[in-house]
Amino acid sequence: MSQAEQLQDLLEEGSELNIVCHNNPDPDCLASALALGRIAAAVGIDERQILYSGDISHQQNRAFVNLLDIDLKPFEPGSVQDRQPDSLLAFVDHSVPSENNTVPPDTAVDIVIDHHPAEGIDARFVDHREELGAAATILTEYVRALDVELDTDLATALLFAIRSDTLDFLRGATHGEYEAAGHLHEYADQEMLRQLSTPSVSGGTLDAISTAIDNRKVTQAVLISHVGRTGERDALPQAVDYLVRLEGVQTAIVFGLVDDAIHVSARSPDARVNVGTVLHEAFDDVGSGGGHHDVAGGEIPLGIFADYTSDDVQLLDIVEETITARLVSELNLSDEKEK
Repeated sequence: MSQAEQLQDLLEEGSELNIVCHNNPDPDCLASALALGRIAAAVGIDERQILYSGDISHQQNRAFVNLLDIDLKPFEPGSVQDRQPDSLLAFVDHSVPSENNTVPPDTAVDIVIDHHPAEGIDARFVDHREELGAAATILTEYVRALDVELDTDLATALLFAIRSDTLDFLRGATHGEYEAAGHLHEYADQEMLRQLSTPSVSGGTLDAISTAIDNRKVTQAVLISHVGRTGERDALPQAVDYLVRLEGVQTAIVFGLVDDAIHVSARSPDARVNVGTVLHEAFDDVGSGGGHHDVAGGEIPLGIFADYTSDDVQLLDIVEETITARLVSELNLSDEKEK
């Protein structure tokens, strides 16, 4: 029995499906959730919800939700703990309760479909393929195998998700992504794809990128910078995507204060550096960090730092010193820096 058929059999046991996205969901997570919902509808599940925590703040993610009219609801932790036996819980594009989600630890999960490195995955159905560039690739495979109707919106969502997560097939793309994209292309709305690819950029995002440029420090082909405090969480990955292109830089890491946490985003085309491992080892004792060898992120609650001072400038100095020191130590960098 194929994985698609195993998933179908499990869904047929349920009367309700709760699809939980990871925090601050991106197009890959949202498109995968949309596709899983369509598969569930095809087997007769009428009660379906796509749930998320955090914010959809990246302008591209907001455009994705609005243009495709995706129905999202805020996640409430109690809703998955008290559910009925025939109410199924699914994770897409993430895999473990309490890691990059607000699902309570030890919550029983029915379905996990993911491509990110992870350990300790426990669910009734697991399709975990780290070698793939996008979770949407897996969902496209299921839609095709189960003959689920592929309308324009779903095809557009899945195709854009694959393009987005692979940087237009320049990062982590495999034969699976190319095959899925080839199938989706004839069904997708090309004009909507263009709109999704060129969303407007907020002033706050530009300010954060500018700050990261000004604060950059380069040591041995590793660039470390910060955006200060920002309300634009998704400005960090945009800043690091820009800075990793700087001549002579092979690894870029950008961090910043967002609300009551320190967020970190990293990129590295250097095969000698696994930024997922770097962030995990640097921050696992105080927060969370991880991802792929070339793309990773992390989050560290401010904790006692938030109460240490009411002076934001002093707080930023403390955060910069602490986070930079951990990264320098983990990357075995010397103290010599160059602009």
